[in-house]
Amino acid sequence: MKRSDRDYTSELTEGQFEPGSQGRVLRNLLGNKRKKEMGAVESTELLRTTEKLIRLYDGNHRFNAEDLCSMHKEWLGRIYEWAGNYRKVNLSKGGFPFAAAHLIPKLMEQFEKEYLVVYTPCRMTGRNEMIHAIAVVHVELLLIHPFREGNGRLARLFASLMALQAGSPLLDFRMLRGKRRQEYFMAIRCGLDRNYGPMEKIFGEVIERTLRLRSV
Repeated sequence: MKRSDRDYTSELTEGQFEPGSQGRVLRNLLGNKRKKEMGAVESTELLRTTEKLIRLYDGNHRFNAEDLCSMHKEWLGRIYEWAGNYRKVNLSKGGFPFAAAHLIPKLMEQFEKEYLVVYTPCRMTGRNEMIHAIAVVHVELLLIHPFREGNGRLARLFASLMALQAGSPLLDFRMLRGKRRQEYFMAIRCGLDRNYGPMEKIFGEVIERTLRLRSV
């Protein structure tokens, strides 16, 4: 997400960049100024977190909003001081605004009651039901965009945890790179009208690819 796509509050740490990074790297606990290096650190921490969460949450766990905060903290807590806390800055991408920061606590309460309670634990017996559950939760979480950074990656990790509860392998999202990214973003926007079909299509393909690669 480009700097021009964000509404920064300079008084907050989460609205600041690391000095000397030319406005490309958020202020961080490591004092790292290089975007590529930060990406590598975040990826390493995400892999560690994924392995830990797979062991932590079993197939009977009903997720809640606090779990998502804990996941975010576990992943980025060694990198950013605001990790695990709801954002206090407004964010947008490509001119598309996500939920206003001051509304996030209330929206996450509603998200828990209306979606997490309904769709987790994700123990749907049919693939279509599983795909629908994951797609709905994924879209609604990303429309809120509760955290300062890492919402997409956290949402995809959470989708994998739901898939594991339904008996699927850990999802392989590599097909969403490149040209498919725009289709993915459009599927999120469709959720504004409660149209989850486009995201269901994407997750159907993701799951099919994951199972195919697993069988090779």
